[in-house]
Amino acid sequence: MRGINGVVKKALGDMEFTAGGGAVNWFPGHMAAATRAIRHRLKLADMVIEVRDSRIPLSSANQDLQPHLSSKRRVIALNKKDLANPNIMHKWVHFFDSCNQDCIPINAHSKSSVRKLLELVEFKLKEAISREPTLLVMVVGVPNVGKSALINSIHQIASERFPVQEKMKRATVGPLPGVTQDIAGYKIAHQPSIYVLDTPGVLVPSIQDIETGLKLALAGSVKDAVVGEERIAQYLLAVLNSRGTPFHWKHLNNRRMEGIQYEPEERHRFNLNDLQPKRRAPPNKSDVLYIEDLVTEVQRALYTTVSEFDGNVEDENDLESLIEVQFEALQKAMKIPHKAAEARLRVSKKLLTLFRAGKLGPFILDDVPITKKS
Repeated sequence: MRGINGVVKKALGDMEFTAGGGAVNWFPGHMAAATRAIRHRLKLADMVIEVRDSRIPLSSANQDLQPHLSSKRRVIALNKKDLANPNIMHKWVHFFDSCNQDCIPINAHSKSSVRKLLELVEFKLKEAISREPTLLVMVVGVPNVGKSALINSIHQIASERFPVQEKMKRATVGPLPGVTQDIAGYKIAHQPSIYVLDTPGVLVPSIQDIETGLKLALAGSVKDAVVGEERIAQYLLAVLNSRGTPFHWKHLNNRRMEGIQYEPEERHRFNLNDLQPKRRAPPNKSDVLYIEDLVTEVQRALYTTVSEFDGNVEDENDLESLIEVQFEALQKAMKIPHKAAEARLRVSKKLLTLFRAGKLGPFILDDVPITKKS
C-alpha cells in the first residue's frame, strides 16, 4: 500500500481548499520583531528547548530558525503527546535519534513529563554548569505548541526544587496562537543561576508548502480566521477519508456506533467551548456523556458516508464530492438546523474543536522520513 502522505497529496491536487485557497501566510508585525529578537538572544543561549507539536513533528518546525538552532545545544520537546498516536511516536523519536538530535515527547501540563525534560536538559548542560555561574535556556517554537504551558510547569517544579527568591510570574496561556507577544526571562534556579526565556511563537513569513500550512492551521498554530474554518475542516475530512479513519472508528467503537441512548434535551446545553484549553472546572458527568455521544454521532456519520461511497478517495473530484456529503451528514449529527445561517461554518468549528481536543482520537499528520539508518 502506498504511503498515506502520497495518497493524500495525490487526492488533494487542485481541490478548492488547497490551490484555490492559496498558500497560508500569517506573519503579523510582532512576529517580525520577535524573530529578530530571538535570533539575537540565541547567540547568548547555552541551551535551546525547541517545542514542537507531536502531531506535526516536522511541519511545526520554524524553518527560518533551523540554521540558528542547529549550532546550539538543543532538545526537541514534542509537546501534546497525549494527542499524538502512541503507535507512531516511538518512530519519530528513533528518527530524531538517527539524526543525532535529542528529542523527548512531553505533555506540558504533566509535572512528571516536564521533569523528564528538565533531567535531560540538566544532563546536557552538566559540562557547562561546571564552569559557568549563569546559564540561559531559551524556549522557542511556532505559535500554540505549548511553550507558555511548559514555562508554567517548569516554574512550579523549580519552586519546589530551588530556593527561588523573587516571586515568579506565570506565562500567559490561551487556546489561540500568538498569545505571548514579548520575550520574558524567568529565573528558575540558583547556584548556578539558570534563566529560562519564553519567546513568542513565530512562523516563517510565507509557508510555501500548502499542506504544511494546512497542518499548522489544523493543529491551531495559525489563527482560524487567516485560513478559514471551512477550508481547515475540508482538509481534515480529506485526511480522515484518505487514511480510512472512519473504518478504524467502526472497529473500535462497534457497540456505541450501533445506537445511542440520549438523556433529556436539557443536557445538550453544554458548550463545546468548554473543550478549549482554559483554566476552568472540569465538565460534570452529564456534560462528559454529551461529548461522548456527540463524538459517536460524528464518527458514525462519517463512517456511514464513507461506507456508502462508491467513488475513489484518491480522485480529487470524488473526494470533493464525498466531503460535501459529509458536511450535510455532520450537520444532522450535530443537530444544526438546516436553515440556520452559517450552518456550514458551525459544523466546521465543532469538528475542529473535537479534533483539537483529541476527541476524535490520537493523530500524527506528518510521515516519518525514511533514513538510511531506518
